[in-house]
Amino acid sequence: MSTDPAFPTVPEPDDEVRQQARERQAQLTKPVGSLGRLEELGTWVAARQGVCPPRPFARPRAVVFAGDHGIAQHGVSAYPAEVTGQMVRNFLDGGAAVNVLADNAGATVRVVDLAVAVDTSEAISTHKVRRSSGVIDREDALTEDEVDAAIRAGRTIADEEIDSGADLLVAGDMGIGNTTPAAVLIALLTGTEPVAVVGRGTGIDDNTWMRKAATIRDALRRARRVIDDPVALLRTSAGADIAALTGFLAQAAVRRTPVLLDGVVVGAAALIAEELAPGARQWWLAGHRSAEPGGPLVLEHLDLTAVLDLDMRLGEGSGALTALPLLTAAVRLLGEMATFAEAGVSGS
Repeated sequence: MSTDPAFPTVPEPDDEVRQQARERQAQLTKPVGSLGRLEELGTWVAARQGVCPPRPFARPRAVVFAGDHGIAQHGVSAYPAEVTGQMVRNFLDGGAAVNVLADNAGATVRVVDLAVAVDTSEAISTHKVRRSSGVIDREDALTEDEVDAAIRAGRTIADEEIDSGADLLVAGDMGIGNTTPAAVLIALLTGTEPVAVVGRGTGIDDNTWMRKAATIRDALRRARRVIDDPVALLRTSAGADIAALTGFLAQAAVRRTPVLLDGVVVGAAALIAEELAPGARQWWLAGHRSAEPGGPLVLEHLDLTAVLDLDMRLGEGSGALTALPLLTAAVRLLGEMATFAEAGVSGS
């Protein structure tokens, strides 16, 4: 058995402020409900900030968790494993989609190396647990000490960002082969057959898809032995990046800080984070509905509704960051629109 990370009780969003926000929405110069989901999103943020009207985000922060996966040696990706380290450098140089979308949304990006197979700069490798992970269809992804270290790293990273002023976190991922362990976790925790969870990931062909499906089937056999132990499941079938994401998502909820979720890798971590810290999902907003088949399964299991559905499957936090400007617009509408009384407009 793995060590129990013992997350504190997750606080509830502020129900009184939620009601205040709904009442304010009814007083703004528009027919009630005419802004659709934007009204719901503004109210969601107000309840998490505990204040109405809500404040525009002062320091939205995207954190990309990077790690390689031993399962990539089975040829489950369209790209070679060395791309992980190369893309990490691209993130640091500002040349990736996550950088462009973060800049567009007024967010900043942090990259964290948890298990990249090559050496990276000290600036991003402080929390590194190991190089790559075990080949999960035949061995554990991590040792007990490593999974505990990865979860602690995720908690620490959340604390570091929140203590530095982050008032909205965006969770992202980078790692060749990482949709394979994600699919294992999603299939197991949602009770779904492997073939219904296997997607095209990086754009794999039919032969690669069949190899990936067989690998996930074999990894699921090992994972089922520890289905009732979330930490052991991370140790057996995830990797340091996904384990750290799990700790990050749970700790953000404990710290009352909203998180925009991205795609299937972050979603897989979210499933386990909700097991470790029940109620954490109340602090998460699904940025988008991933085109990967596991994406909708995660949303249904966590009872989350995506902001966007644009057939995206890149990862990195890209879908969440694409949704962030809409969330910002929702907050500003609730806070800055005039009420009927203020504008001297007759109400209904």
